Amino acid sequence: MPSLDLTLQLDLSARLLIAAVLGAAIGFEREIHEHPAGMRTHLLVGLGSAIFTELSIFGFGAASGATGGGPVDPTRIAAQVVSGIGFLGAGAILKYGTSIRGLTTAASLWATAAVGMAVGAGSWVLALVGTAIVVFSLWPLQVVIARLRPHGTRQLRVRLHATRLEVLGEVTRQLAARRIEIGEINSQRRGKADYEIEIQARLPVSVLQQDVIAQIASLADVEILETTGGEE
Repeated sequence: MPSLDLTLQLDLSARLLIAAVLGAAIGFEREIHEHPAGMRTHLLVGLGSAIFTELSIFGFGAASGATGGGPVDPTRIAAQVVSGIGFLGAGAILKYGTSIRGLTTAASLWATAAVGMAVGAGSWVLALVGTAIVVFSLWPLQVVIARLRPHGTRQLRVRLHATRLEVLGEVTRQLAARRIEIGEINSQRRGKADYEIEIQARLPVSVLQQDVIAQIASLADVEILETTGGEE
């Protein structure tokens, strides 16, 4: 049985701590914006990826050498981590049903797994640079994108009740006809012939908010539950 290399174990433990900290740093932005996968989820993804990577490089390789087995390919477990994290990311998207929300969170989870794998492999600089880029894409870049949008537009959020899901297509067609940009659409079925739909859109200065709300309310089988809006 091979002797315990205390120095190596301490080094690997330090890598786990760094992977956990970097994962939590990426998840912090998701947490403050109340996304389903926050600091704890990203921390665990980074930590788990680092553990798998360390085991694939050091754990199974040492065991193979001790038993006289053949060479071990450490990239096999890494490949499984890359494909397996897709299921967790898909869960973050599918949680909202027909909504397109969650795509950025799923991508950040996937990137966090890569950061954890880099830490586990001992590529400190790669992990730190990767974390910085991911955090930049989630936070400062979002501010830059918001400034690139046309000034003077107004945000409008409409939450409505419908007795049929086809109403969603009718609403989006009406908004598109008036050149209104749709940001997010969330729909949830609460029962038979009972749907709750939330639409977030940006109105040009030439379009009155009350006209848009009245046009949506005029559709058959639609009841407006809540509306909020304001200048960007």
